[in-house]
Amino acid sequence: MSRRRSPTCVGRPGPRAESSRTWLARSPPASPCHAGRVADRVAHTVATGRIPLVLGGDCTITLGVVAGLLRHHPGLGVLYFDGDVDLSTPATTQSGILDAMGVAHLLGDGAPALARLGPRYPLLPAERLLLFGFDPIEVGPDTVDEVRRRGLPAWPVTTIRARPAEAAAAALVALERVADRLLVHFDVDAIDSTDYPLANFPQFNLGQPFDSAMTCLATFCGSSRFGGLVVTEVNPDHDADGSLLAQLVNGIVVALQQTVRA
Repeated sequence: MSRRRSPTCVGRPGPRAESSRTWLARSPPASPCHAGRVADRVAHTVATGRIPLVLGGDCTITLGVVAGLLRHHPGLGVLYFDGDVDLSTPATTQSGILDAMGVAHLLGDGAPALARLGPRYPLLPAERLLLFGFDPIEVGPDTVDEVRRRGLPAWPVTTIRARPAEAAAAALVALERVADRLLVHFDVDAIDSTDYPLANFPQFNLGQPFDSAMTCLATFCGSSRFGGLVVTEVNPDHDADGSLLAQLVNGIVVALQQTVRA
């Protein structure tokens, strides 16, 4: 395989960013505007031959990253590594939180200004959007049924525990069959908050341990088709001494070293 350039950070929140939860009531037009700026930055980064690393922020940032990547890679696939499946829409939500609607918008549902953000509509077909790491207990049986109805490839955490490397490799092979470039969306709430309580929306006794999640992330970033990484839902207010952030940074660096070697 050819050696590729190291990923380049194209965006990150300010040092005291507002809560990463984006509320529907105050989002338009701000969220589409922010996502559009992210898309432009990502597209520029890719045009210069670099791989984007985007630090969020809530999960709506991934919409902008996908829109930007699609300008150069129409065969893009997304590996959605998240503790939820984010299939809520403005019509079905009880919370009004756009953060829980990321997958729905990628598939063409939800607010038109976000769903139609990119160069095509919908942004992604279901077969090129793989859900990885969600907990069936947390999302509930109705949502699990919706995942099946939509034809979304899915690797819930129950298929990953005790075998993270094997599960991640199998998921990667499945997505590489249908996509020629891969974006990894990584929400830290896929990690069990009992082991690693940094997520903005903690999930205790759900998800997988930190080391398991990093094993999966390194596998994904080692793909020869790796095209970018988005990290979301990090809440520094949950990390008084900075040790959790340092642990995450080290894990991401190790994962991205696989990209350089691929």
